[in-house]
Amino acid sequence: MERGRMSRATGSRPSELPMRVQDTNRMSMVYTTPQSKQPSFGKLSIPKPQSQTSERRTSFFGGRTSGASMPRNSTMSGFGGTEKIKDARPLHDKSYVQQCIRQLHEFLTEQGYPGTLSAKTLQSPSTKEFVKMFEFIYRQLDPTFEMPNSKVEEEVPAILKSLRYPFVLSKCSMYSVGAPHTWPQALGALMWLIDNVKINWNLSKQELLFSDFCEDSDNIEEGAEYNKLFLDYTAETYSKFMQGDDTFEDEDESFLTKLKKLYNVDEALLASMEEKHKILSEEVERLEKESQTDRLMTKRMEKVKLQTDLKKIQSYRSSLESFRVNQENKASELNVELENTVSHLESLKHERDELQVLLQNQKFTPADVERINREKRELQQTISSLSKSLEDAEQHKWNEEIALAKVKEKAELKLTEYHKLARKLKLIPLSAENACGHDFEIRPFECGPSSMIQHKTQIQMVLRKLISDVEEENSRLANMNLSLEESCEQLNSNILDKSNDLKQLREQIRKLDERLDSDMQDLAREEQEWAAEMESVENHRKLLEKKVNYGYDEAVQQLKAAQQQYHLVLQETNEERRTVTNNLASVFTTATNHLSITEKCLEDLHSRVQRVCSKAVEEDAAAIQKMRETLKSFKSKANSL
Repeated sequence: MERGRMSRATGSRPSELPMRVQDTNRMSMVYTTPQSKQPSFGKLSIPKPQSQTSERRTSFFGGRTSGASMPRNSTMSGFGGTEKIKDARPLHDKSYVQQCIRQLHEFLTEQGYPGTLSAKTLQSPSTKEFVKMFEFIYRQLDPTFEMPNSKVEEEVPAILKSLRYPFVLSKCSMYSVGAPHTWPQALGALMWLIDNVKINWNLSKQELLFSDFCEDSDNIEEGAEYNKLFLDYTAETYSKFMQGDDTFEDEDESFLTKLKKLYNVDEALLASMEEKHKILSEEVERLEKESQTDRLMTKRMEKVKLQTDLKKIQSYRSSLESFRVNQENKASELNVELENTVSHLESLKHERDELQVLLQNQKFTPADVERINREKRELQQTISSLSKSLEDAEQHKWNEEIALAKVKEKAELKLTEYHKLARKLKLIPLSAENACGHDFEIRPFECGPSSMIQHKTQIQMVLRKLISDVEEENSRLANMNLSLEESCEQLNSNILDKSNDLKQLREQIRKLDERLDSDMQDLAREEQEWAAEMESVENHRKLLEKKVNYGYDEAVQQLKAAQQQYHLVLQETNEERRTVTNNLASVFTTATNHLSITEKCLEDLHSRVQRVCSKAVEEDAAAIQKMRETLKSFKSKANSL
């Protein structure tokens, strides 16, 4: 309690005497009128029962008369003023009452209230339930308190009065606590008592923010040094007051200096702690703003992007598979062609060997030579005719291939247009909306021409059926359109009638807007008045803020918890990011390796096919060269004969 006593001593003592002429320039003037003594609800301190010394201090300022027989009222407004203080809380505001009910429910739930709690109970509790809640809350201040069984209606207001509750809770209101006109005042008393409990908890902590101010004594305010200082100060100021002075600035400054010396006030430490509190408050605001960003939505967007990339990779993988299958088919065709070429080459070699054996064993006669020459000329003519027919056949083949390519290109364009139109009409794929379980996709290269024609006729039959259904639907919709047009004409006539009504309503709206403008001007004037009142309340709050610095330890603990939670969330986020990065890296590495292996295999296969083809061509060229040499030797021998 030392900090609360020091703040009361340093903040209210120097200016507690009434003044002849009010000085509005002094900040301590706030404490000289009953209006300025209105408590800031939610942050009231629990007054300590007065000891004999405090009673002497209070009675020291009793009613006295000056030397000129002029009565002077020196009763302090904070110590027994009889003027009734008006409750500034909006207890008749439903939203404020609901907020107080929620705070009361949270407090009772957190502290383990033994009774049953429900929203209906707290909206209109009975007297018995109110007494139970009051007893439970007051036990947080005094664990030994026991509520008497009789005269409870008198006991509760008496307890509140002993706790210096600034407002009156009448005994009659205790008989009907749950009534709509009584429950807000009783609820306000409970909230004031809860605030006292929370302040008592904060002040009873072992490690206070300024605990080093009072290390030398457990109760400096009640000690002899403090009493001596206070009595000297009051004697000097009262003597000057009786002489006609209303301001005691020198005495106030001297008394504050002595009090700082007595309490070992370290102003540098206070300034440093205020600066530290400001920095921590800014950090807390920054962390709260950062916590408001939706990290879950960011992670979901990243997940969607990763899923999109995965689908792209899968589609690329499927395209690679199809490309690999096509290359394997081409390779198998080339292998078959290579085998045929090798077999044809073997047959040519065998025929060449037979001709050589026949040539070596044959003996030629002039008739045979003449016959051979004749056959040679015939063979040359046959070769020239066959060469010409071969050239014609190759030219015809080339023309046919060009025509076939053009026809195939046109067919593919028609097929593409057909598929595009079918997708637009929602006929492709098989699960499309208008497909009705039929496969309208044409695949000309999967089956033979007969199956393609059969497939085409089936699709045409289904399409004709769909066209007939669409025409029937179109006629039905046309009839419906006619009926809708008739209803539309009727609606237009209704709209014309409503437009006339709308004009009248607009005129009424214009009048209401004019009335609204006048109301807004009145509201602006009221807002200016409220702004002036808020400014005065803000000044009062600043004065109270200088005396009270509660909740700092709790804010530091909350900041530490927020920092720990922030580091934990940051660590989890980094771990998830590393996991996603590793998964992506492994996926891309696998895809890249697969692509490189596929490309390498295809290159090897291509090089092998080229080698086989070049070898076959070289062997064919060598065989033809040998045959030419044999023919030349045969010609030379024939000429020699």
